Amino acid sequence: MKKISQTLLSRRTLKIFLLAAVTTVVVVFLARWLRTLPAVRDFIATYPGHAPLPQNAPVGLPAWLGWQHFFNAFFIVLLIRSGWHVRTQVRPPARWRSKRNPGGPRLSINLWLHQALNIFWVLNGAIFVVLLFITGQWMRIVPTSWDVFPHALSTAVQYASLDWPVNTGWVNYNSLQVLAYFVTVFVAAPLAIISGWRMSNAWPASPALNRRFPVSWARAIHFPVMVYYLIFIVMHVGLVFFTGMQRNLNHMYAARDDGSWMGFIIFLVSVAVMVGGWFATQGVLLRSMASMTGKVTR
Repeated sequence: MKKISQTLLSRRTLKIFLLAAVTTVVVVFLARWLRTLPAVRDFIATYPGHAPLPQNAPVGLPAWLGWQHFFNAFFIVLLIRSGWHVRTQVRPPARWRSKRNPGGPRLSINLWLHQALNIFWVLNGAIFVVLLFITGQWMRIVPTSWDVFPHALSTAVQYASLDWPVNTGWVNYNSLQVLAYFVTVFVAAPLAIISGWRMSNAWPASPALNRRFPVSWARAIHFPVMVYYLIFIVMHVGLVFFTGMQRNLNHMYAARDDGSWMGFIIFLVSVAVMVGGWFATQGVLLRSMASMTGKVTR
């Protein structure tokens, strides 16, 4: 039975990849054809992709943004992994119960990991948002004019045609990036936090609150948000590598705009740490960490 289910899953995965490949080819050819039309060429010339920033917008990326980027990536990767285990595993490898509440509910160890990681992710996100507004960096990822929408449409056509828009991320993100970062930080993250809190045992035991926000709504929100993050990560990493890997990684990890390889080196170190975290949050090591705050049973 297990082999049959794995075969069906592999066939389904193959179909998804084939559909994605065919869709990509069609989109590229369509975008390249659109760019031959005079009206589309004029539109791209009028809206090349970068909406103007306020005059007092900061230039460059500060060092704190680099380590914030790393911590956010580290936690979100492990959150997606642990959340997928919570959703798919019928029988978890172990269960956890709080030492402070011996009579409380027993959670699967994957759910305990997911909730523990979420605390650090939310804390890191709160620090990130505070620093954004203190340093003025918010002006780079929050739309400040309606021009961001036609510029974003122009950028999307340029990306789809594989004729990349001009990359000036050190000074100003293109409008498609601005919208994507805004949605990720100020829409997707709050939705993930609120819906996750509703499904956790930390949600207040209030019948009135439960009626106003049923757990079924939270489930209907939480999983699509995870899918959004997966798509965002794949697109984000892909474009970082294809639109100037060396320079982009310098911006993101080394807070510099030059031709050095410092950003790439820091990126490799961060990937090594993520891989270490991936293996550390399973098996005996995971049970050891969980036993520090509660009783772990098989």
